[in-house]
Amino acid sequence: MQRYFMHLRDSTDELLDPDELMMPEEAVAGATLLTARDCLAHDLPSGRLQLEYRIDVENEAGEIVHTLQFSDAVTIVPA
Repeated sequence: MQRYFMHLRDSTDELLDPDELMMPEEAVAGATLLTARDCLAHDLPSGRLQLEYRIDVENEAGEIVHTLQFSDAVTIVPA
């Protein structure tokens, strides 16, 4: 198991994850997708989805090992 941090970023701001997640490397992409969708779900009651954000997953050495744009975490089906 390795330690990872999921940082929330856009072009101007960042929210650094102070809490590490322990998981095998092969679980990083799936965990990142679930985290992004959870963040988006919290925005739904306001009626506004902020798709400009991304999650950068860093390992203990501070290297980005995975990135997921919020816009890639959902499929928008127009009416």
